[in-house]
Amino acid sequence: MSAGRLIAVVGPSGVGKDSVMDALSGAAPAFRRVRRTITRAPHLGGEDFDPLTPDEFDRAVARGAFCLHWAAHGLRYGIPATVLDETRAGADCLANLSRDALPRAAGIFPRLLVMNITAAPDVLARRLAGRGRESADEIALRLGQASKPLPPGLEVVTISNDGSLEQTVAQALAALLPERA
Repeated sequence: MSAGRLIAVVGPSGVGKDSVMDALSGAAPAFRRVRRTITRAPHLGGEDFDPLTPDEFDRAVARGAFCLHWAAHGLRYGIPATVLDETRAGADCLANLSRDALPRAAGIFPRLLVMNITAAPDVLARRLAGRGRESADEIALRLGQASKPLPPGLEVVTISNDGSLEQTVAQALAALLPERA
């Protein structure tokens, strides 16, 4: 059996990464959705995640709980160590990653594929305001990061999420599973 892929889902805040990953794993159950650990308070909502305090996160790093971890937007994120084992066993795993974590992920996962999700700036601004987690200044900072380039040398597929979720998922399936298209 060949190794599976870590499909690193990236894109600016508000682009709909979690919605796309949920819909993709529903449309193609072979894609396993990775549950991240985040130093975010559980009541702030968003994706389904395992919350830890910064001290708890440090202890988890020390005991090898993560195959990949990084910091972004004042928070820390971790991908469980078991995900590396799952990809080695042939599973395709979808994980929401930061663009800055991609070079480290490429060094860890032999079959890394980056799914870069994009959307128009006005769509991003509307979505960010609608989720109610960030102030106007924080939204402006996140929008300023939206066009940040991806690191070079990675296998990347770019998917637009300006239309319906169904259209986006169809694009993603065609890119990720070309034999189905």
